Amino acid sequence: MAQFAYHVKSSSGRQLKGKISAMDKSTAVEELRKRGLIVLSLEEERNTFLQMDIYIGNPVKTQHFIVYCRQFATLIRAGVTILDATGILAAQTESKPLKKALVSVHGSLLKGNAFSAAVQEHKRIFPAMFTSMIRAGEESGDIEGTLERLAVFFEKEHMTREKIKSALTYPLVVGFLAIAAVVYLLKAVVPQFVSMFASMDAELPTITKMVMAMSNSISNQWYLWLLGVIALVVSYFIIGRLEKGAYVIAYMKLKAPVFGKLSQKGAIAQMSRTLSSLYASAVPMLQALTIVEEVVDNRVISKYIRQSADSLRQGNPLSDPLKKAWVFPPLVTQMIAIGEETGSLDLMLSKVADFYEMDVENTVDRLKSLIEPLLLVFLAGVVGIIVASIMLPMFSLYEQMS
Repeated sequence: MAQFAYHVKSSSGRQLKGKISAMDKSTAVEELRKRGLIVLSLEEERNTFLQMDIYIGNPVKTQHFIVYCRQFATLIRAGVTILDATGILAAQTESKPLKKALVSVHGSLLKGNAFSAAVQEHKRIFPAMFTSMIRAGEESGDIEGTLERLAVFFEKEHMTREKIKSALTYPLVVGFLAIAAVVYLLKAVVPQFVSMFASMDAELPTITKMVMAMSNSISNQWYLWLLGVIALVVSYFIIGRLEKGAYVIAYMKLKAPVFGKLSQKGAIAQMSRTLSSLYASAVPMLQALTIVEEVVDNRVISKYIRQSADSLRQGNPLSDPLKKAWVFPPLVTQMIAIGEETGSLDLMLSKVADFYEMDVENTVDRLKSLIEPLLLVFLAGVVGIIVASIMLPMFSLYEQMS
């Protein structure tokens, strides 16, 4: 809902000022007239900087967008017009950015604009894939089917992303706890023994000297360690914004041990599902490939998709460049080639997406069962080294004393 400041005159001639909430300006005017008021002026209130909602990245959660697509399709199936459905969904959605965008879309629809043109004005809320599929749905008259496909697409993509996140979260949390435990031991426990060993002037094992040096460094030069961590994080984000840097990072993700295959399968599932949904909605193939290139969360795969688009412009099959790409297994390229030959590319891509989404789920389950004992062994090994560095000199001193 938008907020409007009004200046009106009542039937008795008295002038009044106030505020009213409405979907748009015309709705606000109509509401004031129903109250028997003559509108002298009506201005939409603009938020100040302190009142503005600031969002980083995608402002609408995937869950909210999925619900929106599902509810939109249900309303259209029930015979509700796009205009009325947009107004209903704007009033009940929980997402503030989506609500604000839908209010604007509703106002644009009242002016006679097409729904696809209205949502295109809000690119941060409605992705290019949504806009392109809606436009194709308008042309084919199958908005309901298009919305159903969009809901399925976002649901599948969300599930795959969450699976990959869950596989990465556990080792990151355990790794952080391991580092915290090691830092605590080096900073709080080891220095107490260092002073004792120094007073005894005894020859210390190499492992003890190394741990003592690390402890001194963390205790006396902690700011250098902190600056080093900050520098690494900042460098990662700066390099990721560069074209070549982003490509190198994407390549390293695909080649990483253990998690590289998981990243590859997730990206292939995302690419196949996106292209299948666009193609099934009658979006032109070249336009669909451009959208997929932007959507896929890996620059290496985006590069090969761009090469496929160039091949298609020259009259060659879509699958030819993909067959030469190391990142695509033979299953993917063969299914795409069969889909091109039989005219069922959307079905073949959907099958590929189903296969790799299931493969991601199974891989995540296997990784969880494998990573847990490995991380525990690693943590025990690191703590064991620190404990050994303390105990060995003490045993040596005890033997000398006895």
